Amino acid sequence: MNTAAAVADFRTYPLISALGGVQSLADRVAIEWADGRVSPFHHVWLRDNCPCPQCVYNVTREQVFESVDAAEDLKPAAVHIDTDGCLRIDWQDGHLSRFDPGWLRAHAYDEQSRAERLAAKPKPYLWRSDLQLPVFEYAALMNDNAVLLQWLIAVRDIGLTQVRGVPTEPGSLKLIAQRISFIRESNFGVLFNVQSKADADSNAYTAFNLPLHTDLPTRELQPGLQFLHCLVNDAEGGESIFVDGFAIADALRGEDPASFQALCEIPVEFRNKDRHSDYRCLAPIIALDALGRVAEIRMANFLRGAFDTSVEQMPRLYRAYRRFIAMTREPRFRLMQRLNSGELWCFDNRRTLHARNAFDPATGARHFQGCYIDRDELLSRILVMQR
Repeated sequence: MNTAAAVADFRTYPLISALGGVQSLADRVAIEWADGRVSPFHHVWLRDNCPCPQCVYNVTREQVFESVDAAEDLKPAAVHIDTDGCLRIDWQDGHLSRFDPGWLRAHAYDEQSRAERLAAKPKPYLWRSDLQLPVFEYAALMNDNAVLLQWLIAVRDIGLTQVRGVPTEPGSLKLIAQRISFIRESNFGVLFNVQSKADADSNAYTAFNLPLHTDLPTRELQPGLQFLHCLVNDAEGGESIFVDGFAIADALRGEDPASFQALCEIPVEFRNKDRHSDYRCLAPIIALDALGRVAEIRMANFLRGAFDTSVEQMPRLYRAYRRFIAMTREPRFRLMQRLNSGELWCFDNRRTLHARNAFDPATGARHFQGCYIDRDELLSRILVMQR
């Protein structure tokens, strides 16, 4: 048997309410908290989540026990609250489990507890043309972790930020991007140069207008964050345009639910090929998460293949697609701003659509550098910094 402390997590869980009482039932244990809430925990769930060193390796904090290795009908021989205020369960097979009350409350799955957890999850701030753009200073982000965390949360919740005072030497972008995590390499490189060139393998490397889009919708997993760093911008034109794809999806769901549903259900193929690569991805334009919330927008008309759906669905898809594109052109959603030398954009590429007005390369030099970081790395960095 094991009498180790009930700890199997890197995180800490505050004592919201002490254990007030415990009742053993046929297939579960009912906890009555000191604040009056009652939380049921099934026997199988409690045994599965035992935090002892026999069940969780205390170096990696990863589970080594699998629920199938205990009897399916395993029940407690005794259940009580110990002198440390923990829930102690002596199982019929001789195993001992101890659960910290803070951890138990944080993972309780009664209706009220689950509703509270859902309400506490970060929510995207939906913005339109009147967004007060979050702006940060490069020096502060490089030297002050508190400011860095503010920036990361703004990227997560708003999906569009600007950083000023960035050095303009080529490659400087890498330093600030790596304050978040490692850079995701693509066929365009670790850092890619956005310049007009005669042998362009992407419309981004020309001087003409780029419509609103997400980068690399041709990939199974679109890059999460995109950085665009301005080294020099002396050419006339080339203003950056952004829209919040989540805000457009939210408006579409309210104003035209049939079109919203079509863009969630009917997949569209995006394609990109050059002499050395051929990428294709079939996916809906609007992706929902497991809770039915908008999680991703996938859009780049210039990388879209011919629609391929049933005869009955084709008019429905075109109607919805045209409506979505039309909404991205509405002034209520569009934010436009010129990026100057020493400034950079950092935005959620799976949410925020970006565009560029045409520019005249004869009027001056224009050189941006860009890179990608996956959204998972942003979210992980925030959680680590918040510990």
